[in-house]
Amino acid sequence: MIASKFRENFWCPQFLSTVGYDSIIQHLNEGRKNCKEFEDFLKERAVIEERYGKDLINLCRKKPCGQSENNTMKRALEVFKQQIDNVGQSHLQLAQTLREEARKMEEFKEKQKIQRKKIEVLMDNMHKQKQLQYKKTMEAKKIYEQKCKDKDEAEQAVHRNANIATPKQQEKLFVKLATSKTAAEDSDKTYLLNINLLEKIREDWQGEHSKACEFFEIQECERINYFRNALWQHMNQLSLQCVISDEMFEEVRKSLEMCSIERDIDYFVAQRRTGQVPPAPILYENFYNSQKNPVPGRNSLPNVGRRGPLPIPQNVSEDDDYSLVTECNIISN
Repeated sequence: MIASKFRENFWCPQFLSTVGYDSIIQHLNEGRKNCKEFEDFLKERAVIEERYGKDLINLCRKKPCGQSENNTMKRALEVFKQQIDNVGQSHLQLAQTLREEARKMEEFKEKQKIQRKKIEVLMDNMHKQKQLQYKKTMEAKKIYEQKCKDKDEAEQAVHRNANIATPKQQEKLFVKLATSKTAAEDSDKTYLLNINLLEKIREDWQGEHSKACEFFEIQECERINYFRNALWQHMNQLSLQCVISDEMFEEVRKSLEMCSIERDIDYFVAQRRTGQVPPAPILYENFYNSQKNPVPGRNSLPNVGRRGPLPIPQNVSEDDDYSLVTECNIISN
């Protein structure tokens, strides 16, 4: 495909105007800026990915997570932490990949800058040359017009004084006329020479401008295509990261599928069981019954909450200091 849209649409009828060229250059500079912004974006994203990856790895290695689990659940948690660690490692790898992509974008950007520089230097020289020659041509035109006016005035002076001037005066007028004609002819040649030179420069500039437009259009197409592909590649890398992470998460899901609640319960029972006989119940024991019929091995503590009634004394001695219990049951040793 031959570039032509820039060449056909960036002209200006004003002779010294560079508005078309300037518009293209401004657009190319903006494109270069856009590439730099994407390059910086990739670098910042790489920093984020690296920080996230390191945080995941540190989380897995320093933060306990179900460390007292047993058997199949313990193995599933080990797989879980290992895979999260792997996810962190994959994010570190993604960060490195993004830095590499940013470097490629920078290289592409600099390559285009060097290529453009040659054309820009050439066009800047052409613009300066055209402006300089245009100025010289306009000056030559001004001199030429003035010399023509001087010649016309000299001719008019000769005609006006043809009958009244003395021979000496007429001779002076003719000398002045001849001088003015020579000056007009010389200025005409100089003016024409500058016009021809300016036209040569204009033709050269026009040809170089067309070539520059074609080159800039091709370069801009390459830039847009590269930028588009770089952004596409970036999305592929992020998608791949999701796939890698999901594959690692799938390993965790597989390990969870191998978990057995019954086996974990059996494992805990086998490791921590304390016995199969529960404690015997605590029976009620009447204090007085236990005194009459002591049962070996039976708990001898009285049940304070349900004691029998106190015996009532039958006889009271005259001695106020002592009392005699006669009807109470006394257990002799």
